[in-house]
Amino acid sequence: MDNAIYASLTRQSGLMREMRVIANNIANAETNGYRREGVIFSEYLTATGDGREGLSMAHARGRLLDLGQAGISQTGGTYDLAIDGSGFFALQTPEGTRLTRAGAFLVSAEGELMTAAGHRLLDEGLAPIAVPPGARQVAVGADGTLSADGEAFGRVGVFATPDPATMLRSGGTMFTADEAALAPAEDARVQQGFLEDSNVDPIAEISRMIEVQRAYEMGANLLDREDRRIRDAITALTR
Repeated sequence: MDNAIYASLTRQSGLMREMRVIANNIANAETNGYRREGVIFSEYLTATGDGREGLSMAHARGRLLDLGQAGISQTGGTYDLAIDGSGFFALQTPEGTRLTRAGAFLVSAEGELMTAAGHRLLDEGLAPIAVPPGARQVAVGADGTLSADGEAFGRVGVFATPDPATMLRSGGTMFTADEAALAPAEDARVQQGFLEDSNVDPIAEISRMIEVQRAYEMGANLLDREDRRIRDAITALTR
């Protein structure tokens, strides 16, 4: 098979992966706390002869995680929390500690703050947060301090953003976290009664999807032409 087909196939594979990422971004354009992702293409070059001939292969395994601040919408919910600035909330899940910017919490039957999926919100010491029984009014300060009827009882943990290259998505709006590397966020403010929006720009994502689709179609046409060229060459040589 001709090298042009191999090179085109690697590019097509990368474009398919990017299309899946873009589709996932668009699907989560209205998901609170969602962080958009992108795909980074790299190029591998190798010599194919004694002269200057070479082969270029595309590789789309790199990830680009957009941690830019999204808009913040007011909800008025007592346990709806948004982070203004960098940083993440920490959640306790069956798979371990996870980071998230999605701050929609509720109180469980045991009085613990958790997500709708049952993941418990953690304090600055990575311990679950429990609301005192009988609390009538719960307030959350800008530094994450929790108070019930004027009495402080804990502090929501807001942790500094890890190296984006080490962050792996763990379903929806959560990311894996190394507990030993977590440190308090310095410039984050917690806003009670607000939720952070998704940082996906739907128009930009749709525009990129069209570009990727056109590029994929051009690659498919190239593969068809190469296939016909090889078939014609074989037919001419075997007459």
